[in-house]
Amino acid sequence: MGQLEGRVAVVTGSGRGIGRSIALRLVRDGASVVINDLDEAPAAETVAEIQAAGGRAVACVGDVTDKDFGDRIIDTALKSFGDCHIVVNNAGYTWDSVIQKMSDEQWYAILDVHLTAPFRILRAFFSHLKPAVEAERKDGRRVVRKVVNISSTSGVNGNAGQVNYSSGKAGIMGMTRTLAKEWGRYDVTVNAVAFGYIQTRLTTPLKEGEGGSIDVQGRTVKVGIQAGRLAALNQMIPLGRGGTPDEAAGSVYMFCSPDSDYVSGQTLVVNGGA
Repeated sequence: MGQLEGRVAVVTGSGRGIGRSIALRLVRDGASVVINDLDEAPAAETVAEIQAAGGRAVACVGDVTDKDFGDRIIDTALKSFGDCHIVVNNAGYTWDSVIQKMSDEQWYAILDVHLTAPFRILRAFFSHLKPAVEAERKDGRRVVRKVVNISSTSGVNGNAGQVNYSSGKAGIMGMTRTLAKEWGRYDVTVNAVAFGYIQTRLTTPLKEGEGGSIDVQGRTVKVGIQAGRLAALNQMIPLGRGGTPDEAAGSVYMFCSPDSDYVSGQTLVVNGGA
């Protein structure tokens, strides 16, 4: 049996990238997982992969910034698996610009996905948390639940061209510290992981003059990093490269496992030693 046998996890943005690797890592240790993605196809593909390997997973497709999404994804966990023990707020993207060129739409879109969406999801989680803990304690049981919020080194240190993203990722660290204080009495640990350069579609190497993009809510958002800039970035990282999604998932798993039951309110920087 794995350390997460019998546990139910919600992982946003888990149809691909880091979120997918997090979900697969949790399933590997026995957790049942609610998979979320903005698009149906990657969510369905990840669910099918988990089920084919003998794991348990269901999809909750949709935009985490929708006002009812928090209630919907927590309800999916409860209706599908009967409980919710782990919440990983991972969904997000970047939409970069220097401040003088950044529109209000650009500012609020990034704050909504990185800060408001986790707030709503965790508020919905509390509606289940309080009665569940009361029932468990009445039965003489102590169950430690876990929240892991995904931040970034841009939130820790700031990053030119990312005033919206850096602000959102700094804000999620404040939310993490506050909820660690509010929810400790319910046996919930709340931690954050701040990633540096991880190799995902948002950091795809680009040739000079090229530009990649993703579609979000009808918007075309440029993503990717110029190859020359990536080479310079790799030189600044003592390990000499960006991390893989599976390596990123390992740090999140630590905060989801019983090994971190007395760790709360912390932000772990995962950046290869940079």
